[in-house]
Amino acid sequence: MNFDINALVRENIMKLKPYSSARHDFTGKASVFLDANENAFGSPLSENYNRYPDPLQWQLKFELARIKGVPAENIFIGNGSDEVIDLAYRIFCTPRKDNIIVCPPTYGMYEVSANINDVEVRKINLTSSFQLDAEAILNAVDGSTKLIFICSPNNPTGNNMKRDDVELILNNFQGVVIIDEAYINYSKQKSFIQELTEYPNLVVMQTLSKAWGLAALRIGLCYASMDIIDLFNKIKPPYNINEASQHLAKDALQQTSQVNDWIHRAVAAKEQMIKNLEDFRFVGTIYPSDANFILVRVTDAERLYTYLASQEIVVRNRSHEPNCENCVRITIGTEEENAKLIASLQDFKS
Repeated sequence: MNFDINALVRENIMKLKPYSSARHDFTGKASVFLDANENAFGSPLSENYNRYPDPLQWQLKFELARIKGVPAENIFIGNGSDEVIDLAYRIFCTPRKDNIIVCPPTYGMYEVSANINDVEVRKINLTSSFQLDAEAILNAVDGSTKLIFICSPNNPTGNNMKRDDVELILNNFQGVVIIDEAYINYSKQKSFIQELTEYPNLVVMQTLSKAWGLAALRIGLCYASMDIIDLFNKIKPPYNINEASQHLAKDALQQTSQVNDWIHRAVAAKEQMIKNLEDFRFVGTIYPSDANFILVRVTDAERLYTYLASQEIVVRNRSHEPNCENCVRITIGTEEENAKLIASLQDFKS
């Protein structure tokens, strides 16, 4: 495939002279910093917090590179994956001209961000088994299609997309394919980040919000070619990841054994949850899941949602999504939380 990234990037972005912060301008070793108009006396919280953070988060990227086996230069860190999504639109999609493709039911921010950026959304629904309709996706592509979003494992259905279908799209689409792997840590399928050298049009998103338990820090991860990473760095805000988040995330990445234990516990609890749910008459289909949640079709999702809310238990009603009528999405909680859910369901009058 002849992939030309320059043909995809918006003209104004190609011409853009990025903002250069004080920390960008200086390279070398220094002990006195009088360049950024910071408070030299410190901060009420910590001496370190009076200084602007590393704009490119190199120490955090080095830790990610060690764990993922990807060069730090191939990593972009966003203020949550939502920033990565938004920047992709700003880089590649000209408002009211270009279009993108999403595959519902899927993560809603792909469409929301498109609407914010005034970009046409083309929807190719997943099949009845919640798999990609690769042929229909490629048939929907035209000269103005810049991005295709694929969520795998998919939210809200929980299943992996078939690898052959994803590769078919990667090999036959001249634009950028963004694979969202937010839940990959719970999956048996290997990540696509090892395929970056094979596919220059591939962007892989991951996050520290799920298996790593750092949702409050807002750390979204993006893996791609250096050409694409350079574009993300070109247009991002100068200090998009604060010092506290960088420091805490770097420390958390040292705790892989703890995270792996949580993953094993979540997967085991998911299997037990499925067994327990199978005993209820109001439960129809429990869909296969490679994530830390399950999608369940019930007789009346709205009544179930309202009942559980009355028991101070919050699940997600996904009935408005394509092929998800009367479906609720249930996240796997702690043993105590899961037990409370099952006990409450035993008193539900279907």
